[in-house]
Amino acid sequence: MKITILNGDLETKNSDFSDYIENLVKQFQVNNNIVDVFHLKKMELSYCHGCWNCWWKNPGLCSTKDDAEIIFKSYINSDFVLFASPLYVGFTSSSLKKISDRLIVLLHPYIEIRNKESHHTKRYKNYPDFGLLIKEENDTDKEDIQILNDIYDRFAINFHCKKRYLKSVNFNTVKEIVNASCNI
Repeated sequence: MKITILNGDLETKNSDFSDYIENLVKQFQVNNNIVDVFHLKKMELSYCHGCWNCWWKNPGLCSTKDDAEIIFKSYINSDFVLFASPLYVGFTSSSLKKISDRLIVLLHPYIEIRNKESHHTKRYKNYPDFGLLIKEENDTDKEDIQILNDIYDRFAINFHCKKRYLKSVNFNTVKEIVNASCNI
């Protein structure tokens, strides 16, 4: 199985969250999975400029030249993607949000009606399912988790895939995350 991990940890060294991700990668690899890990904070990534060039001028290609291109390729060629981030003020990191917005390049600009809503059509035949792995803050509450759940449920609809889970490193072992990710 090919797995892409988008690590939105804003710390670049000595982070409990990134240590957890490293242990997770090792466990995925023990189970013979191929894993691409992107520590987003360490990469050159710009925000989406909303120029629509990826839809109209150069379909499927972002006009911003940075490290996002390797993430796009890994993402669309994966069987499973893990969005991972500590929570900051009740939401995932700016780094994870930045690349999530940029993934729009993987869709067509054309609209179809699904469930009485307007959604972009697929650019590719298959899109990977995903999970959301967070590290809760001391004051994280049920409303914070519900907002995250709702936003990533919408992401799943827009990206023609399934959100398998939203789990927290505070309450789940590496083995539990591997099992949930690989449908074990």
